[in-house]
Amino acid sequence: MLKIRLSMGGAKKRPVYKIVVADSRFPRDGRFIEKLGFFNPLVPKNKKDRMKIEIERVKHWIKQGAKPTTRVARILGEAEIIAMPVPGNNPLKAVPKKDRKKIEKDNKKEVEPKKVEEKKDQKIAEKKEVEPKKVEEKKDQKIAEKKEVEPKKVEEKKDQPKAETVNKNLKADKSEGEKK
Repeated sequence: MLKIRLSMGGAKKRPVYKIVVADSRFPRDGRFIEKLGFFNPLVPKNKKDRMKIEIERVKHWIKQGAKPTTRVARILGEAEIIAMPVPGNNPLKAVPKKDRKKIEKDNKKEVEPKKVEEKKDQKIAEKKEVEPKKVEEKKDQKIAEKKEVEPKKVEEKKDQPKAETVNKNLKADKSEGEKK
């Protein structure tokens, strides 16, 4: 898929962008098909040096099926090449952070009580249905495991000689070896 997008260049903390047509699978600053212009965000908006765009080539690539990214669409909209895209809905972006937190708290108080009650009811219903089954199954499994394991341990201990008799036998062997 063809995209009209920005390719970054410039120095550290001094970005300059090329407006390029590239396949969407290529890296951001990698291979591109054609350079359509440039964009310098550090220059004031009212200066001509801020951006330069080849209008005919942009229109040609849009007819070919290239889609501009959101940032490039805004740049092209400002240059009046295409219609200005619909702005995103982030009404709190321009509000200072301290005030934003107050607004968010007020919105949560108004909206959350209904949602919280519904969620609590759902969680309680789910827990009542799920928990007893799990607990009973786990208890049954543990009991079955204990019954299977305990008799085996007892049988193994009966078959094996006690440690004390083994130690006595070893001592007796050593004492016989010393006598010889």
